[in-house]
Amino acid sequence: MFGLHAVEAALKNPARKVLRVLLTENAERRLLEAVGTIELPIERVTPRDLDKLLGADTVHQGAALDVEPLPEPDWHDLAASAGGRPLIVLDQVTDPHNVGAILRSSAVFGASGLVMTRRHSPPLNGVLAKSASGALELVPVALVANLSRALDELKEAGFAVVGLDSEGEQSIESLDWSQPTALVMGSEGKGLRELTRKTCDSLAHITTDDTLASLNVSNAAAIALHTALLARKK
Repeated sequence: MFGLHAVEAALKNPARKVLRVLLTENAERRLLEAVGTIELPIERVTPRDLDKLLGADTVHQGAALDVEPLPEPDWHDLAASAGGRPLIVLDQVTDPHNVGAILRSSAVFGASGLVMTRRHSPPLNGVLAKSASGALELVPVALVANLSRALDELKEAGFAVVGLDSEGEQSIESLDWSQPTALVMGSEGKGLRELTRKTCDSLAHITTDDTLASLNVSNAAAIALHTALLARKK
């Protein structure tokens, strides 16, 4: 894990087990101001040391951690604790930068969690954590083996399962966000798979000016979550 925001959030997260802390002098000073005492011994490194470890193109900002994965939440518990906030479900979204950005929007706009398929989803690694800018430590991520079965179980639990699709018959602004809602989003380029579309209760679109065919999945998630937040505030 690397990058100041991701490292800071991991150090503040009691559920995250940190094995090694590698910091440049400047990064150490900034992180100590942000998190206070760091319990583990700090390994002082140079930017070049981290370039060698992580790759020359990695934007590490002088900070890296060796960590264990977070405990994986049971997605049933995640759904049960939604508390009126939407649950984001990703249908084979594979780009870690997009998933990281969706996690960040989920933290900012109040999604209850993220559900992804165990296969055909990016690993919860340093690249994704950097893109999430600390949100990987804040938003629970559950993995499921069979997405359509999980959606059926969400419906049985009282969730409205809404697929986000440009061809959706209703707009996200018209949805009843006061009820438990699982918002399902498809992969980059391909969108929702046919079985996923059929499993959803309904499909909804984002109102646009029709100058572009579609939005990037992470941008679409941010808009939808913001819409849901405004609706809940009313």
